[in-house]
Amino acid sequence: MAVALNQQQEFTDKLKQIEEMLKKYKGQKGALLQALQEAQNIMGYLPIEVQEMVAETLDITLSEVYSTITFYSFFSLKPKGKYQIRTCLGTACYVRGAEKVLDRLKTELGIEVGDTTDDGKFSLNACRCIGACGLAPAIIINDEVYGRLTPDKIPDILKKFE
Repeated sequence: MAVALNQQQEFTDKLKQIEEMLKKYKGQKGALLQALQEAQNIMGYLPIEVQEMVAETLDITLSEVYSTITFYSFFSLKPKGKYQIRTCLGTACYVRGAEKVLDRLKTELGIEVGDTTDDGKFSLNACRCIGACGLAPAIIINDEVYGRLTPDKIPDILKKFE
């Protein structure tokens, strides 16, 4: 119960920070992307409460805010995990078995692409290319690249983050 109260207080505190930050954008045309980026930096993602605050501050519709968030891949509607896993599905990785690596990640973590584990530890995403074609198939966990993967290597990699 105390953890839930702490999380709620932390959420409320971050909303207050965002409210304060948004004051500088009041009445500014073309400030939507900057405001969303700063809000996400504070909150970690863009829940409906934040979207409503941004829309109200910038005097635009909620649907305009939402469509902008969903258009740009760097914005997130869901909380992200402590460890963000990006699986490369670019050509080199794909032809060398990236799909099987991704399937093993989904099985081990018990989540689908775009989701976060219930404990908030891992987020799983797929991307087109991570620029490590020589290491294909490859994934990135936060800023660390893991290459020449097989599905059997995934459990040992994940254990490093326990």
